[in-house]
Amino acid sequence: MITSWISTLGKFFIMLGRAFSKPESFKEYNKAFWRDLDHLGVDSLGIVTIISVFVGAVVTIQTAYNLNDPLIPDYYIAIATRESIILEFSPTIVSLILAGKVGSNIAGTLGSMRVTEQIDALEVMGVNPYSYLILPKIIALVFFNPILISLSMFLGIVGGYVAASFGVVAPQDFIQGLQIEFNSYYVVYALMKTVVFAFLIVSVSAYYGFFVKGGAIEVGINSTKAVVSSSVAIIVANYLLTQLLLV
Repeated sequence: MITSWISTLGKFFIMLGRAFSKPESFKEYNKAFWRDLDHLGVDSLGIVTIISVFVGAVVTIQTAYNLNDPLIPDYYIAIATRESIILEFSPTIVSLILAGKVGSNIAGTLGSMRVTEQIDALEVMGVNPYSYLILPKIIALVFFNPILISLSMFLGIVGGYVAASFGVVAPQDFIQGLQIEFNSYYVVYALMKTVVFAFLIVSVSAYYGFFVKGGAIEVGINSTKAVVSSSVAIIVANYLLTQLLLV
C-alpha cells in the first residue's frame, strides 16, 4: 500500500511538473483560459449565490436560537454569523461544493478525452497535453475562486440580515454587530485558503481524469474518486492552513 501511495504521488507531481512547463502557443492557451474561466467559474455563480444566501439566513436563525439569553446582547448574533461565514462557511464549505461540481466536471472531461484517445492525439501533434489541458484550468479557478468566495461572504451576510429582519433581531443591532471588533485579516486568511483549495480541486481532479484506464464506467468511477479525494485534500489543507495562519 505504501508503494502504491508513493507511485501515485510520483505520477501526480510529474503531471504537475509537465503542466507548468512553457506553453507552445500563448494565443491558444489564452483561449483555453477564458473558456475554462467561463466553464468552471462563471457557471458556478448561480449555485454559490443560492447556497450562500440561504445558509447565511440559517446560520443567523440558529445562532439567535442558541444565544437566546437576556444577558447576551442581540448584536452578538451578527458577530457570530459574520465569523462563521467568513472563517469557515464561505472559504471551506463553498470550496467543498465546488469540488463536487467543478472536480467531477474536470475529471469526467479529461477522462473522456483519455479513453477516446484525444489526449494521445495531442501528443502525436507535438502539443503538451498536460500543460494545454490542465494549466489554464488551474489559473482560471485560482483566479476566480477568490471572487466567488468574496461574493459568498457578502451574500451570506445579506442572507443573515434578511433573516434577522423577520423578527430574529433588530436590523440596527445586526448591523452594529457586523461592525464590532471586525478583523480584516480574517478576510485575507479566508481568501488565501481559497487559492490553495482551488489549486487542489483542479490538480487532484485532473490527475484522476488524466490517468483513467478503461471506458465510460471507469471515467464515472474516477470522477467520483476525484470528488472524494479533492474534498479530503481540502479538509486536510484547511486544518494545516488554520494552524499556520491563525494559531
